[in-house]
Amino acid sequence: MRTDQLNNVRNLGILAHVDAGKTTVTERILYVTGTTHKRGEVHDGTTVTDFDPQERDRGITIFAAAVSCVWDGHRINLLDTPGHVDFSDEVERSLRVLDGAIAVFDGVAGVEPQSEAVWRRADRHGVPRIAFVNKLDRAGADLDTAVESIRARLHGTPLVVQLPIGREDTFTGVVDLPRMRALLWDDDGAFTEGPVPEPLLEEALRRRRLLEETVAELHPVALEEFCAESAVSARTLTSVLRDLTRTGEGVVVVCGSAYRDRGIEPLLDAAVAYLPSPLDVPAVRGVQDGSPQERAADPAAPFSALVFKVNATATGRLTYVRVYSGTVRKGDTVLDAGTGRTERIGRILRVRADRHTEVDRAVAGDIVAVVGLKTSRTGTTLCAPSAPLLLEPPAATDPVVSVAVEARGGGDADRLATALARLVEEDPSLTVRTDAETGQTVLSGMGELHLEVAVEKIRRANGLEVGVGRPQVAHRETVASGVSGLLYRHVKQDGGAGQFAHVVLDVGPLEAGFEFHSTVTGGRVPREYVRAVEAGCRDALADGPLGGHPVTGLRVTLTDGATHPKDSSELAFRAAGRLALREALRACRMVLLEPVVEVTVVVPGETAGGVLGDLAARRGRILDTSARTDTVVITATVPLAEVFGYATRLRGRTRGRGTFTTRTAGYAPVPGVASAGEPSR
Repeated sequence: MRTDQLNNVRNLGILAHVDAGKTTVTERILYVTGTTHKRGEVHDGTTVTDFDPQERDRGITIFAAAVSCVWDGHRINLLDTPGHVDFSDEVERSLRVLDGAIAVFDGVAGVEPQSEAVWRRADRHGVPRIAFVNKLDRAGADLDTAVESIRARLHGTPLVVQLPIGREDTFTGVVDLPRMRALLWDDDGAFTEGPVPEPLLEEALRRRRLLEETVAELHPVALEEFCAESAVSARTLTSVLRDLTRTGEGVVVVCGSAYRDRGIEPLLDAAVAYLPSPLDVPAVRGVQDGSPQERAADPAAPFSALVFKVNATATGRLTYVRVYSGTVRKGDTVLDAGTGRTERIGRILRVRADRHTEVDRAVAGDIVAVVGLKTSRTGTTLCAPSAPLLLEPPAATDPVVSVAVEARGGGDADRLATALARLVEEDPSLTVRTDAETGQTVLSGMGELHLEVAVEKIRRANGLEVGVGRPQVAHRETVASGVSGLLYRHVKQDGGAGQFAHVVLDVGPLEAGFEFHSTVTGGRVPREYVRAVEAGCRDALADGPLGGHPVTGLRVTLTDGATHPKDSSELAFRAAGRLALREALRACRMVLLEPVVEVTVVVPGETAGGVLGDLAARRGRILDTSARTDTVVITATVPLAEVFGYATRLRGRTRGRGTFTTRTAGYAPVPGVASAGEPSR
């Protein structure tokens, strides 16, 4: 592939809240592009991307799936991502390697909690997006309401380029505002293009004018043409909308009903027209020999790629990579930039979910799977041995829920350990450890459903009977009020070279995280010893005084210290930092924190009172209630531990008609659990 051909590549993700229709949109894209010849349906378990048995049983996307298709001469590499909060790390890893995204919104609900969460993640990664308002054929669907929720909750500037033709069950097409043409679909999904229907012409002209005025406010080229011609041409609109999408100043909004096969063709046209190619995004940045480096998306440049997903099966490992620069061929030797080891590329596969087509090579801009890598993990940088480059790996979220697991069969302990190791290799948001006190194997993850899926995968893939304990949440400890001037002298003399370190610390609360500062002057503590004190303080954060939980939310300042000409060392000052902070924490007033989630509950109006009472009994704090037709939407923050088993209780209170979703909302103090602190010495 030549560099100019990279203009015709799009690496896109499908992002949305659970049940907004992401997988159905992906299925219709595959069908419209001719990649598949039959429409897959989520409710029938026949979709291409939800190929895992658990996904088909549960009717939700659990694992990010890659597919590839061709539209209008453009190769589109798509990642269908999960919408459930428990699998948000799958979204994070996908966003790390995407150039653009299609955000899908429910035409009835608009922006939902997880929609907002993945939107913020995309903001952090700088991924340009367009919006697709789906399900306009449903009762209560309204494009304008959904667009207003985008404006209010996502703080974006919606650039609506379509006007629906018909409402709810009479929705049959859209007016393309830039070209002022009508697109109509029949019951078989075939569409025709024609003039704007007369009853909609005035409204279409009004909305076209509003679009022109909005882009003129945001882009100088559009403003110049608007002032000169009192209008903006279709060609200029397309160019300007592309620029505004790439910079994030505007969000192009299209609409349709994926289930009814309406709106997919113009959605693909919008993705090709407005979302960036690998050439349009900034060159990937990495580190080479300790200095920052950039690699352009050029097939002739040195090879560099990032591993963003691993499938570890009993028959081998499938490693998914995004190629950022250069070209790699099967049989090539590549370098793992993190470990310095070399590996050989066995085969290169073009991926379509669980089906693969072998190719001879992959070039800059490609998303492919490779076979033959033995030690590469998620976040590994692969590069040419002659031109090393280390890329930043995707960020991993700390687990918040844990369960104890054990093999019920007497001789299955080793098999369970192997299965757990393979599971963690595939999903870095899972961790496995052995409890030092009980000897139990503890599996930790992002939520109750996350762990349930992981355990079920072990059972199905390995034929193991696994016992599971009650979920436990991951607590944290923090400083409510600190201490000043805590002096600690570390002196150790056992016959050989001694250890001496003298430190004075101030410890205070911080909103989040950990900060270390030094105000020591006059060289009383050399710089290398200051770094050792900081390292020791970080060591002490692993277990707090309340219950051995990790400590967060504190600021430590080294205010004074002293050294010995012979016995002081980095080792001594690191030990002093660790022991001094532990003593300081015992003197501080400490507070126990528990993870909390934002719960959005949708229930029939007549059951809202009982649901509100139940949330209050679960220590929930009501944030908002709003009415929608015959339902009530309740938003509250609730301790994660109180959400376990809530689905069953909600079904009982609402006779099966209530639904709820959650998203992480950080940590909050546990009522009544705090230390009084001890006087500092």
